[in-house]
Amino acid sequence: MARLLIARIFRLQILAFAAVLLLSADRLIAQDSKPLKWGADREGGAPYIFPDPRDPNRDIGFEVDLVKALEKELGRPIVFEQYEFEKLTDGVQRGDIDFALNGLEITPDRAEQVLFSKPYYAFRLQLVQGKNEDRFTSLQGLKDAGGTVGTLANTAASRYLEKRGIKMKTYSGQVEPYKELAQGVVDGVLLDQPIAQYYAKKSQVTPEDPPLRFADPIIGRGYYAIAFKKGNDDLKQEFDAALTRLFESGKLREIYQKWNLWTDGQEEFLPSGTFLEHDQRADDDAPTSTGGYFGLLLQGAWMTVKITFASFALAVLLALPISLCRMYGPGPIRWLATGYIEFFRGIPVILVLIFLYYGLPEIAAAYDLGVSLKLDAFTAAVVGLGISYAAYEAEIYRAGIGSIPDGQWEAADSLGMSKALTFRRIILPQAIRVILPPMTNDLVALFKDSAVVSLIAVVELSKQYMILTKSDSRHLVAISLATATLYLLMSVPLGFLSRYLESRWSHG
Repeated sequence: MARLLIARIFRLQILAFAAVLLLSADRLIAQDSKPLKWGADREGGAPYIFPDPRDPNRDIGFEVDLVKALEKELGRPIVFEQYEFEKLTDGVQRGDIDFALNGLEITPDRAEQVLFSKPYYAFRLQLVQGKNEDRFTSLQGLKDAGGTVGTLANTAASRYLEKRGIKMKTYSGQVEPYKELAQGVVDGVLLDQPIAQYYAKKSQVTPEDPPLRFADPIIGRGYYAIAFKKGNDDLKQEFDAALTRLFESGKLREIYQKWNLWTDGQEEFLPSGTFLEHDQRADDDAPTSTGGYFGLLLQGAWMTVKITFASFALAVLLALPISLCRMYGPGPIRWLATGYIEFFRGIPVILVLIFLYYGLPEIAAAYDLGVSLKLDAFTAAVVGLGISYAAYEAEIYRAGIGSIPDGQWEAADSLGMSKALTFRRIILPQAIRVILPPMTNDLVALFKDSAVVSLIAVVELSKQYMILTKSDSRHLVAISLATATLYLLMSVPLGFLSRYLESRWSHG
């Protein structure tokens, strides 16, 4: 009997051990199959990542092709996350994205913040000038002629120009300098060779602009690499190994040749051998439809509506108690309410958003608070706009309540009504008639001010507009009209609603 019991216990132990192994394997499989979040900026992102002019719901670009190849090599799904280019390293550090791959140049300051993979592209700098420019043929000639060079801020190109004392004008996007060059605002543009290849050599500036051409030979040297969070060495090693296999198989060369980006400088990454033949991509000048653009703009408009009404509801909820505290609270409470109003009316909304989204997690980490203060982008947008607009709404409420004659309070008091009942039944209903017009104006203003949330990785209507117009300037007018129409459809009805309520309540 004892032997039988021991045997049964032994079998149960074996089954339990097998179950543990299966669960562990399931967890490992689930971990391996968990999608990796890839962060990049689609706005003005050609030739790295940008909406396909034929189908703006689909992204194209040489880095899109590279990520697809990496996904296949890694055996793990990769999903795209729109992220402001200037904030990519912050997104990696916060854990919003697993890696950033968006033409990130390896620089000492970035290397202190993030972990870089092995380089996947070696770039040079290319000066572009107007086709009919005859004052100079080189960067030195441009300098001697007293010309101005357009470039992007905090790049290898800007550092190259600064070091040589060449006058420059910096931009936040890579489309604008080429457009201003074509318009004669600047005399040349110095940027990474992949950008120059696309916007100048491939004639992607608007058709009515004069053609551009390359100036003196390519100069400088820099490297693009994938950024990971510090300490994430295992993921870095996986990507390094995958990149090596792509180098050795010739797949990377195939991708670069497809986008007309292959240069002799890439040989330093690759072993000698035979590679795939040149594969030109399809003609980009094919006619496109604006139908897909409108669908994306509608998505952006819906995000704008959600953020606007959610943040305005928060502002209204906070505004009334703040205004009452300022008007009727004891001394310290009045000072606090006044301080709140003056503080949030005195600082830009964008500072509040950046603090909530990026600053709070850093405070929690620096002071070891033991709690996570990390807010997702949508929540940070709603809270930031809500607490900022609450200050303006509180002043509107204070003015509306203060406009009601004191005799109303005295009459109610003579009837034995309490202060709270008087305010709720007599003062507030009359004040609302005064409050409503400026309150509606604030709501309309908030619709437009919601555009600032794009800086914390929220793709609302204005951000979607910038992405689409920079990816295909040929439909600039149509996309602009569609965007303006959507803003009008969202804001104009509010004016009608305000006038309707004013008319109805004025006879109440």
